[in-house]
Amino acid sequence: MPLEVNREVFITCAVTGAGSTQDKSEHVPRSPAQIADAAIAAAKAGAAIVHCHVRDPETGAPSRDLKLYRELVERIRESATDLVVNLTAGMGGDVYLGPTTDPLKLDPRTDMVSAEERVAHVVECKPEICTLDCGTMNFAEANYVQTNTPEMLEDMAARMVASGARIEIEAFDTGHLWFARRLVERGIIPGPALLQLCMGVPWGAPNDMNTFMAMVANVPSDWTFSAFSLGRDEMPYVAAAVLAGGNVRVGLEDNLYLSQGVLATNAQLVEKAVAIVESLGSRVLGPSEVRQRLGLEKRPPG
Repeated sequence: MPLEVNREVFITCAVTGAGSTQDKSEHVPRSPAQIADAAIAAAKAGAAIVHCHVRDPETGAPSRDLKLYRELVERIRESATDLVVNLTAGMGGDVYLGPTTDPLKLDPRTDMVSAEERVAHVVECKPEICTLDCGTMNFAEANYVQTNTPEMLEDMAARMVASGARIEIEAFDTGHLWFARRLVERGIIPGPALLQLCMGVPWGAPNDMNTFMAMVANVPSDWTFSAFSLGRDEMPYVAAAVLAGGNVRVGLEDNLYLSQGVLATNAQLVEKAVAIVESLGSRVLGPSEVRQRLGLEKRPPG
């Protein structure tokens, strides 16, 4: 497969995520104010899009609290820094099964709610972009399953589209991409679609180049895609994504380190990604250019 280098690249910064990283680095933001500040700093460093979760300000635990999302989005929109807001909709499908002897004795950490509740913050806050994790998946923990059934995804997608948000499909494996194409073919998600290839997340698509290029080969030619990988593979995948014709994602959701033993900030990871993109002879796009390319409408404060 010949290389089709992307010469005009946008960078997404995933600023905090929902993983248990809050006590592993002092730079992982917790409160809406901290997350907004991190997002603004990432935008100043060169990110056009910021992908945001919210956390309990006291514990740092991942949260679905609508008030936290509202505060976060208001802080970003009231700032003097332009950026494209991308909110997660990946929470609310967490199932922690009981022991193998009694799997339906669900662990109290289970958080499985309706499609309406899973996208309530999208409907209210009206981000320019929101994510849709396009399939059920085992993660690294023994009895944890991220549950996204076809009917649930269709319902969530319809509500997202009705809210005016542009859906970013998150594909963690080849089957997720297959189903995403089906959603577009059926008109549930308007095409051409926006796609994120999520590599190296246990137990989804491994982050080897053969798997990555197989994923890329199955992206429809008129779709816009980005890609990322985790930990020390985050920056190599900046280069890989650009060389494969895509855009890039970095941030503390995916990797805590700037180099071995050196904890990073989101802005530092974006700066490093900008340097890699430009070293490949490509140009980094700003928020207004991304809006024009993706057909987004900037949301006013309030």
